[in-house]
This record gives sequence, structure tokens and C-alpha cells, in this order.
Amino acid sequence: MRLSTKSRYGLRALFDIAYNCGDKPAQIQDISRRQQISPRYLEQIFQNLKRAGILKSKRGPQGGYCLAKKPEEVTVLEILNATEQDVLLVECAGITQKKRKRKTECPFEGQCVTQTVWEEASTMLNQLFGAMTLQTLCQRGQEMGIKKEMDPRIMYYI
Repeated sequence: MRLSTKSRYGLRALFDIAYNCGDKPAQIQDISRRQQISPRYLEQIFQNLKRAGILKSKRGPQGGYCLAKKPEEVTVLEILNATEQDVLLVECAGITQKKRKRKTECPFEGQCVTQTVWEEASTMLNQLFGAMTLQTLCQRGQEMGIKKEMDPRIMYYI
């Protein structure tokens, strides 16, 4: 299995929003700068994440993107499913989320011992990704010493 850049960048961008902005909207150019991802590509990824109900947007000068749910409610699996559709090691092993049947029919269906290996591995991956949330990633970021960036739109006067 190889995850596309949509999944990898989407996860990094959502971590960035949760870590740096909390419940305040994050502007795409700030996420783009911090994560070194093209703003145009982020916009495309964010459309899928909005459709999946993970992300929401707000217009205006104080607008931007923010999480539609709390960081502890957003799993890595949800993000991957929103950007990849399904997280499978091989197409013949596993049931797709949308169709509830195999993506491709295998000529060795029921006679292939390796198919069971791929199905078990896919199940374990889905369990791992399903148990990991954005909050988990934020905690790991703090443990790693990743510095949070203050929102440049906030001004303090004395």
C-alpha cells in the first residue's frame, strides 16, 4: 500500500490546524507555509475533507478553515478514507467502504491463502488508524517539541 500525497498532506494540514489554531479558523497560506504544501493543492484536498464533514470553512477577513469536530473525534482513518476512499493493501483483499463488496474479483477467491494475510493486515491497519486521532498527533507534537505558531492576525496592545 502506498498512500497518495492527498492523504499525507491532508493529515499534515489537519494536524497543523488542530495544533496551531484549535477552534479558530486557519488561513490556507499559513498552513501552506508551515507545511510546505502548495495552497492550490491544499484547496483541492480540503474540498474532499469538507465533503466528508471533517473540515469547515468560514468566509471573510477572520475566516479560514477549521475542524468540524473536536480533534479527539477525528481519526486518521476518517481522513484517509476521505482522501483515498479505502485503505487496503491490495485490491482483492478487503471490502470497500462504498460498495460493500470486493473492488476486484479474484480468480483464486476462496483458494488463495495469501488473500487472508492481506485481509488481516488491512484489518490491523484500519484498527490502528481508527484508534489514532488528531488529538493523539497533537500530543505527539508537544512531546516532540514542535513549536506552536501564534496567529499573526491576533494583535496584543498594552
